[in-house]
Amino acid sequence: MKRFDLRPLKDNFYDRLLELMDKEIAPNENAIFLFEIGDFSPIQKVADVVYENDYTLMNSLKFNEVDWTVVVKKVKDDTPRVKAEEEPPAKAVVADDDEDE
Repeated sequence: MKRFDLRPLKDNFYDRLLELMDKEIAPNENAIFLFEIGDFSPIQKVADVVYENDYTLMNSLKFNEVDWTVVVKKVKDDTPRVKAEEEPPAKAVVADDDEDE
């Protein structure tokens, strides 16, 4: 596992993250990336970038008031994803009136 501080790049760290994953991380190895969150939009964008490049986002958490960390594994994520505009199917709720009998 390797740790990379991408905070000096501000909001322009996505290409560097992918470069590091490609060149510095072995298959099935994890990398920890630290970056600034700003308006929180980088959090979803980094998740999308990781998924689109066939890596697995293992963890994502707030490090302190201005920094965020993600743990990325160099292995394809086979978890099905629901797109933001799609809503998952509603579950049917069936009332059982015979419970007290």
